[in-house]
Amino acid sequence: MTVKDILDAIQSPDSTSEDFAALPLPESYRAITVHKDETEMFAGLATRDKDPRKSIHLDDVPLPELGPGEALVAVMASSVNYNSVWTSIFEPLSTFGFLERYGRTSELAKRHDLPYHIIGSDLAGVVLRTGPGVNSWRPGDEVVAHCLSVELESSDGHNDTMLDPEQRIWGFETNFGGLAEIALVKSNQLMPKPDHLTWEEAAAPGLVNSTAYRQLVSRNGAGMKQGDNVLIWGASGGLGSYATQFALAGGANPICVVSSEQKAAICRSMGAEAIIDRTAEGYKFWKDENTQDPKEWKRFGKRIRELTGGEDIDIVFEHPGRETFGASVYVTRKGGTITTCASTSGYMHQYDNRYLWMSLKRIIGSHFANYREAWEANRLIAKGKIHPTLSKVYPLEETGQAAHDVHRNAHQGKVGVLCLAPEEGLGVRDHEKRAKHIDAINRFRNI
Repeated sequence: MTVKDILDAIQSPDSTSEDFAALPLPESYRAITVHKDETEMFAGLATRDKDPRKSIHLDDVPLPELGPGEALVAVMASSVNYNSVWTSIFEPLSTFGFLERYGRTSELAKRHDLPYHIIGSDLAGVVLRTGPGVNSWRPGDEVVAHCLSVELESSDGHNDTMLDPEQRIWGFETNFGGLAEIALVKSNQLMPKPDHLTWEEAAAPGLVNSTAYRQLVSRNGAGMKQGDNVLIWGASGGLGSYATQFALAGGANPICVVSSEQKAAICRSMGAEAIIDRTAEGYKFWKDENTQDPKEWKRFGKRIRELTGGEDIDIVFEHPGRETFGASVYVTRKGGTITTCASTSGYMHQYDNRYLWMSLKRIIGSHFANYREAWEANRLIAKGKIHPTLSKVYPLEETGQAAHDVHRNAHQGKVGVLCLAPEEGLGVRDHEKRAKHIDAINRFRNI
């Protein structure tokens, strides 16, 4: 039995759930890995000089044991997120520590503690097998997966599963991720694949779309409402492009911050009108490594008010971190909200607390999304309200180059990876719906 037999079944229009259930599973499959004995390979190098192409491997790996509440999924396509870049350059620390700690939690979790880490936190594919206790999904179901892995044995996670003490990000803090021909997931990571999208398009939104939804729309995040002025950093990027779409779809007013005219054009094509090209306008929020420049905060705030008819920002969609955080706190209106989900420019933030406490502003930490939030975000994709921001697709063999592109910010939107899918363009079931949204679906492909 080979993965080719699985692919043949997926591509056959006559395959039934019983056919998939009867397929023998292969003993091994191809997967993108990093190796535990190479964690020091970039020691002494600057972050920018660490090259994922050197640390990422395409290996043949054994099929993991299927446990209760889990599913094995044939992965047609996946995508590259920043967490895959962090894993590949072993920053801010090696992910093998995550796998070791997870492995100590139970006999079943020991499977994850291996000398190799199969990475990747997105997938679109087809269910092959389900473990005991799984009733909502069957072999043959076409699915996407969100990346929240939880145990839910503590009461802490039962109002919001992101608060589970054993909350992990699949494919980053667990093994058997989505950049592979087969993946192991918990069944409560599964969601229906949007039927008007190709495999690679359906795999692209998962992590970033759900993250943006919680951070901006959910009551666990900013709780955005109609009319809100929303400042979106990196508004054409992997996260920001979804935040921009959510703002527009929800009746808010996105103020899109970008770094080039090309990126500004992408925001305009999404329907945004208020755009700040920070490169062209020369904003420098730091005088030097240790000193911020409040005059630049004020200049930035003045520019925002020019674009909003004199209004300040209700919500800041923050993820650059250190470089922008002082400005973000300053420009937010009295009683406004700064939501942060990352710190790509550095996580030691500095801001003037007088502007926070005296103006009753809030800083909200936001991390990925719970199952319900991920489901709602995926539902909006399926309904054609929010669209994938896929810009480029690589074969599995070139995942290292894909990660290198993301690491060097040489990309727009999301970078996809074909796993079992032999070519782009496969997997569309509703061609009529696709035709209705084709321009928006291809927006980032036509850059």
